[in-house]
Amino acid sequence: MAMLHPVLPFLLLLLLPAGTAAAGRRMLVFILAGQSNMSGRGGATSGTWDGVVPPECAPSPRILRLSPALRWEEAREPLHADIDVGNVLGVGPGMPFAHAVLASGKAPAAAATMGLVPCAQGGTPLANWTRGTELYDRMVTRARAAMASCKGSGELAAMLWYQGETDAMSRDDAELYQGRMEALVRDVRRDLGLPDLLVIQVGIATAQYGGKFLGRVREAQKAVTHAVPNVKFVDAMGLPIASDYTHLTTEAQVQLGEMLAKSYLETL
Repeated sequence: MAMLHPVLPFLLLLLLPAGTAAAGRRMLVFILAGQSNMSGRGGATSGTWDGVVPPECAPSPRILRLSPALRWEEAREPLHADIDVGNVLGVGPGMPFAHAVLASGKAPAAAATMGLVPCAQGGTPLANWTRGTELYDRMVTRARAAMASCKGSGELAAMLWYQGETDAMSRDDAELYQGRMEALVRDVRRDLGLPDLLVIQVGIATAQYGGKFLGRVREAQKAVTHAVPNVKFVDAMGLPIASDYTHLTTEAQVQLGEMLAKSYLETL
């Protein structure tokens, strides 16, 4: 996976499309991180994506994504195109999340633009997201670039995290999950200078390759919400699962995005 190197300050002036920050519209920025169910496999579990985009995932000029080149562009499915490299991508929770927040009328500044920063990578254990790893550094670099491009009119509102299916394959990884997740939250908040950054983590519903430690990872995820302030838990258990027994269906991703939006809005 190619690393995205830090961007020079003068280049950051080029990142934002005309008419967003320049017009004084407030942007709410959200990091989307984790593994495949965050990047999205809805409609894409048979080797190709079926191309179905539900209304809840339709493009909107009020929903932008930070591209691999660190430029804002109109967001559209698959949201993680050229981010979650090497995988067949489909619908994820990011677009329905953004639509639900905007439709609620409860977000700060009703006319806000939503800025989504996709960072997820399929098949990655939590150990691959520790501070100093390629994935961690890419995520922090992208988050910093997103905020710099807002020129003071943006707010990094939350990190949405959906990961753990890979860790459910190993007893050691499952037992270390809580400590690693707590460290990740601490490090992200420190490196982004946001000690109270909201983190909404999704409780996993499946384990990769039928891993035996699904329950242990879920326990760890719930424990993090009690041990670390301002970390929320949204449970994917019970949502429809695709025929591969690992990934959420398109319908489930829409439901999950709306659940994440509800969790975020409840913190306002």
